[in-house]
Amino acid sequence: MPDLSPARDQQFRHMRDVARDIFSAALKNASIESAFARHVHCERGVLRICGDLYGLHSYHRLFVVAIGKAGHTMTEALAAQVGGRFEGIVASSVEPTSQVHGFRYFHGGHPTPTAESIHAAEAILKSLNSLNAASLVIFLLSGGGSSIVEKPVDDEISLPDLVATYRALVHSGAPIAEINAIRKHLSAVKGGRLAQVAYPAQQASIFVSDVPDSTPDALASGPTMPDSTSIHDCERIAAKYALIEQFPSSVADLFRQHALDETPKSDDPAFVRARWWTVLSNQVAVEEATVAATRAGFAVEVDNSCDDWDYEKAADYLVGRLRELRRAVSRVCLISGGEVTVSVRDGGVGGRNQQFALACAEKIAGDDITVLSGGTDGIDGNSPAAGAVVDGSTLARAGGPEAVRAALSAFNAYPIFASLGDAVVTGATGNNLRDLRILLAY
Repeated sequence: MPDLSPARDQQFRHMRDVARDIFSAALKNASIESAFARHVHCERGVLRICGDLYGLHSYHRLFVVAIGKAGHTMTEALAAQVGGRFEGIVASSVEPTSQVHGFRYFHGGHPTPTAESIHAAEAILKSLNSLNAASLVIFLLSGGGSSIVEKPVDDEISLPDLVATYRALVHSGAPIAEINAIRKHLSAVKGGRLAQVAYPAQQASIFVSDVPDSTPDALASGPTMPDSTSIHDCERIAAKYALIEQFPSSVADLFRQHALDETPKSDDPAFVRARWWTVLSNQVAVEEATVAATRAGFAVEVDNSCDDWDYEKAADYLVGRLRELRRAVSRVCLISGGEVTVSVRDGGVGGRNQQFALACAEKIAGDDITVLSGGTDGIDGNSPAAGAVVDGSTLARAGGPEAVRAALSAFNAYPIFASLGDAVVTGATGNNLRDLRILLAY
């Protein structure tokens, strides 16, 4: 067990605060407002979105669809740049603090759909159906959209069946890209199907991304993009994670009967007048964390190679990598972006970030190492925390190895961190750029 003398305890506390400060700086500086200020601008009726220009006076109707955890923030940021020219629909999993004039608001479910998720989808589909070639529709997409707006592609799939399907997917341990491949093929709004409905309107999609940069069509399950996944991929993924046995019969039968409908691909006419731009992603959050850690006096290394790894494998790898770096530099920070995966078991309160952090606690016991893992959306699993911070004293303060292992086994990390004061609680941030892991050795 580590020496928890007052001086040693003060050092641990200080480094936990430093890790929190780096995380907070990354959240503050990787903001939607600053991203829109850089990439979206309107002057004299001409709207610029990154490299595209749209003469707003040439369109008879201007419509916005905002979907995801950052839906409110993105809508407000667009309105700040463009003014009150647009009408539209906003669907998010959090309540807005204010509303933009001309917009209808829906409070969809997350991480599983609700009746309001279906109502939002129906309202969006109805509005898009009314557009024509003289219309411009701007889609504002962010993470969480898969469940916030949803409508099954088959009317036989009830809302309880849909919820059961989502739970099986989320708890499977599959990475988000594989989860979303199946979601797309079961949905009337995902995998490019909103773009099909909006055709022949001019379409521009602005992304605040919580998916790997290499798979932008996984964001909110890609409602406005050509789908890079196929029915064959869905059947392979379902077999890999034994999902068919876990799905309700209405969904399982579609797989057993090979009755899934294919999603639209890049040659579909719906995408002829469509463009997509990512204005904010996990890379920006990593860059801002790097700046903050450098200012705090650390030599910084970035390693995102464990993206979508199992949390325990990722913990082994990153702690080992930090120790390698410390051999050359006495004060080093390792930053890792992306997400780790967990297979959720019943009964506990926590999330993937707290699970990862607690897995690190035993590996760094007694050592001068601090690890913080947090979600940029401020939400980690079914807990009120964004994540947690651990250090060389955590194992002893948490009651020893048996207490930590029991919490990990039960997916119940949050109660430990709440009791220690080491949960990282930010509240919903109105942003969603995947997770950050910050490892400090000193």
